[in-house]
Amino acid sequence: MADEQQFIENGLQRSQIDEFFADELSRAGYGGMDIAKTPMGTQIVLKAEKPGMVIGKGGKNIRKITTELEDRFDMEDPQIDVQEVDEPDLNAQIVADRLANALERGWYFRKAGHTTIDRMMEAGALGAEIVLSGKVTGARSRVEKFNRGYIKHNGEPAQSVVDEGQGVAVMKLGTIGVNVKVIGPDAELPDDFEITETSEPPEVEQAETGEGVEELLADVEEEEIPEAPQHEEPEIPDESPEEVIDEEVVEEVVEAAEETDSVEEDDVETASEEAVETADEEEELDEDVEEEAADLVSEMEEEAEDAESDEETEE
Repeated sequence: MADEQQFIENGLQRSQIDEFFADELSRAGYGGMDIAKTPMGTQIVLKAEKPGMVIGKGGKNIRKITTELEDRFDMEDPQIDVQEVDEPDLNAQIVADRLANALERGWYFRKAGHTTIDRMMEAGALGAEIVLSGKVTGARSRVEKFNRGYIKHNGEPAQSVVDEGQGVAVMKLGTIGVNVKVIGPDAELPDDFEITETSEPPEVEQAETGEGVEELLADVEEEEIPEAPQHEEPEIPDESPEEVIDEEVVEEVVEAAEETDSVEEDDVETASEEAVETADEEEELDEDVEEEAADLVSEMEEEAEDAESDEETEE
């Protein structure tokens, strides 16, 4: 069986057992139950306003309930422990059953609601809420609410801090549902805070009025200021610049200058020679062109004379 299906079956069985106890122990002031499965069996803790009526004379009633749990719900060795409710007005289930009985006996719903919630607040509850839904006064159903104090409606505190109980009042016009919520005086809400008184702050020592700035400075020992390191002065040569210059260095400089001059003269000569050669080549080309042109002209004249002579002979 899947885990989800097991959770559903456990919840269904728990609600059926709760309804069974509510019907069987209504006169004893049933106030809820807690079920825990142990290796020795199933441990059930019952909360009731009148534990004597739950146990019965000689334990007769409790044995009857135990056998019925084994036969009806297939429980193995159920062990029932009955506890008395210390303050019935702070138990939501007991208050809901009381209010339902009051409505069935003919109490007006406003009077019953206000009286019940006032008793809950007087018992020390931090907050309480009563909701009546159904045909309260006429043929048309409606909802009436009675609020006092502080109530949580959602979140984790609504499940862990708020005690909730339901009851049903069967009237001539129809049924009236009773829903009661209450927060006990010992509940710890997440938004609660306390202001604790801390110890007094330590006293601050005040300086004497007679002392001044000059006196305080006089008490401080003067620290020796370290001397700054003295830098060495650069050495200045005594010889003149002419004596310092080496003759070999001068000769090398002069030779390098002469070499550069000779290189420049050679470059100029080569450039002039190249220019003369290019000019001579251009003149030779011009002469060749003129000779070819003269030859062409003479050939054309000869061809023209031959043509004229041929025409004369034909005539």
